[in-house]
Amino acid sequence: MKTIEIAAKIRILDESELTLDQKNVVDAAKLATSRSYSPYSHYKVGAACLLDNGEIITGSNQENAAYPSGLCAERTAVFYAQSRYPEARILKLCIIGKTASDIYSKGVCAPCGACRQVILEAEYRNGAPIEILLPSQQGIYVINGISTLLPFGFSYDEVTE
Repeated sequence: MKTIEIAAKIRILDESELTLDQKNVVDAAKLATSRSYSPYSHYKVGAACLLDNGEIITGSNQENAAYPSGLCAERTAVFYAQSRYPEARILKLCIIGKTASDIYSKGVCAPCGACRQVILEAEYRNGAPIEILLPSQQGIYVINGISTLLPFGFSYDEVTE
């Protein structure tokens, strides 16, 4: 039998420890929660992408009565960033969840499996990892690249051979 170990390196920062770029993308994601359309779950999610051209693109979750026709905030932001600025690389992605009572998540609002795969594809397009920021009441979790959260994602090479 062979065993492998998969470990995750995640930094947890206080807001005071953020760089200016990190603070700007966190603030944009917070604002994006206000544009969430979530009448079913009552869970507002905002996402923001900082691009290498300096632009910040935001998205919010958009629910639909015909589940699963809605779209997560991070996919909304990533897809819009790539369609609006196809040559730009995504440097940072922040995802924030908020309850109907306007309280930010106690736990981390981590991307779902489909979103993780979309972020992985964006990293392939970038040729570099994306810094992911996940603010919560316990601090801001900072992850360098989605492979930490998706160690066995589908790779470009596997589907194009």
